[in-house]
Amino acid sequence: MNRFIQFNDETVDAKTLLLYERLGRALSDTTYLELTERKLLEYRPKEAIISMSVFWRHRSKDIIHYGRLSDIYLLTIGFWKYFDIRTWNTFENKNQLNPLRKFIGEILLLLEEFRLIDLIIKERPGTITAFETRKEAYVSFHRSSISSNMQKGFLADALLNEMYITLHEGIFHESHIDWGPIKFNLIQSILQSAYDSKSTEDNTHIANRIGSIAEQSIHSDLVNQYYSIGASLVDETIQFNYHQGMSDADKGEDERKETIEEVFRSWHEENEDESGVHLEYELEHGRSGKTDGSNATEGDEDADIEETGEGHSEGNESNNRPDEEHEKNENTNEQKKAGKSFGSEHLNVVYEEQHVQVHDSFENRKKLANWREEQKPFVRSIVAEMKKRIDFKEETKREGLMKGRLSSKLTTLVVDERPKPFYKKNAPSTQLDAVFGLLVDGSASMIDKLDETKHAVLLFHDILRTLGIQHEISLYYEDANHATSQIQPNVFNQMHTFADNKQDNGMSILSFETNEDNRDGFAIRWMAEKLYKRREKHKFLLVFSDGEPSAFGYDRNGIIDTAEAVMETEKKGISVIHLFLSSEEPTEEQTALFTMMFGHKTASSNSVENFSDQTLRILKKLLAIVARTS
Repeated sequence: MNRFIQFNDETVDAKTLLLYERLGRALSDTTYLELTERKLLEYRPKEAIISMSVFWRHRSKDIIHYGRLSDIYLLTIGFWKYFDIRTWNTFENKNQLNPLRKFIGEILLLLEEFRLIDLIIKERPGTITAFETRKEAYVSFHRSSISSNMQKGFLADALLNEMYITLHEGIFHESHIDWGPIKFNLIQSILQSAYDSKSTEDNTHIANRIGSIAEQSIHSDLVNQYYSIGASLVDETIQFNYHQGMSDADKGEDERKETIEEVFRSWHEENEDESGVHLEYELEHGRSGKTDGSNATEGDEDADIEETGEGHSEGNESNNRPDEEHEKNENTNEQKKAGKSFGSEHLNVVYEEQHVQVHDSFENRKKLANWREEQKPFVRSIVAEMKKRIDFKEETKREGLMKGRLSSKLTTLVVDERPKPFYKKNAPSTQLDAVFGLLVDGSASMIDKLDETKHAVLLFHDILRTLGIQHEISLYYEDANHATSQIQPNVFNQMHTFADNKQDNGMSILSFETNEDNRDGFAIRWMAEKLYKRREKHKFLLVFSDGEPSAFGYDRNGIIDTAEAVMETEKKGISVIHLFLSSEEPTEEQTALFTMMFGHKTASSNSVENFSDQTLRILKKLLAIVARTS
């Protein structure tokens, strides 16, 4: 299977997007905020996501950079703090039946963008370059859109284009369009009020006045959409479902928020102690207050007992059913919930850690013996080289010291003014101070290279086992057949764990099989957590995979999440190395994609036969680093 069937050749630059995301978090002072790229600027409070526009793609590097910065400034400084949602909702409700409802709504957002840009520049003068770039790009876009919209008869669209140009080029801008019955001069004079606007409410008056003039000669609403900020907030504004019987005092808070920042923080506060499927349902508030007991049924002490129930408290030991309880507890302990500790993309993930079921067949035993016979020279060679490096470090000594052991060369006492006749031996090192974790992609696309992958993993295991280096090897995959929006089951099939020490798990390695999907970012965080707890000085996490991440609801953000997981792991002092397992030479797009996710610590093989060679090369290089710095 080819994992790189791309209907859209464009791939997101994960590293750059993460840097923009961190900037957005800093400007909004919101650690949980996520940034994506969509058609238009957008807010999604339920998911704690803001989106910059794809408008900036396919331009020069400077324009792309400054244009995206202008989006982030507007999203995290401007609309975030100074856009009045309550005023917006009132405005929308009043214009619900207006035939030019979309047109008037986008006029308000256009005016708000203009007001907020001016406000941000005054607050942060360093943003002026980004907004100048934005102005030039969007004025050019609206100027080129006017003529085509007029030809198609999209008068509302053409008028919005002209208004944008007029606002940003000044009130003395002259239109080259014959507006006919549309009173553009009057509209232009009303637009002058935008320069003195101080709030969202001020701009609603301007938008309504322009709308009432446009209604007289324009009979069709906007065809194209230029802003999505307001549209995305109408349904997102928090309106809690309070239970019946609660007084206004019991509710304890206003139902609607005034700023986008408050909406985001409210959603976050409601959900910070939750995980998983709570995002799929409406939030409900409960407050400590009086209940309405008017519908309660009066008790009757003479009533017959119709039904009995048995609780499952751990403290209740009476009438226990040992077999059933043991089975239940065992099943409960098998599955773990990912929650928020593994990243927001994996809130609904549950996972199991289980040992690979060993297939102790004659065929596997024969294959194991043959492979080990083939690999014996390589294992012996690298082990001998590492032992030489260790022995050399034991024998080397530091001379010319002021204290230590007295050297046999005592001429320094006579020749030197300040003699240093002492030396110290380096502390002997009996083994390399390192620990390794290996993750093997268990997706279905690995099936055509299964044996070669097992061969490479076995070589990895045998070298580290012989050197006495602690390591863990796990296959990871997602059960695609049972994955839903509410739950995504993941499995780690462990072939060798840290607890196994020097145990030979060759048969476990030959027994693993391919499954369905791969959730790389989640797997990396899982292994990183294990490595982080280890005491060894050098920590390495290797990932063997044959394609990009692919799992339920993970296609959109899988690349970015994996890149973020790699960055988080590196910050913990754990080096992440990736080996691309491919039966063919990787393309430029594939190489660029893996560099985006794993940085420059990614290698590839041009054929399945070279998996073991690449594994040997990577291990040799890493062990040499450990030996040199231990």
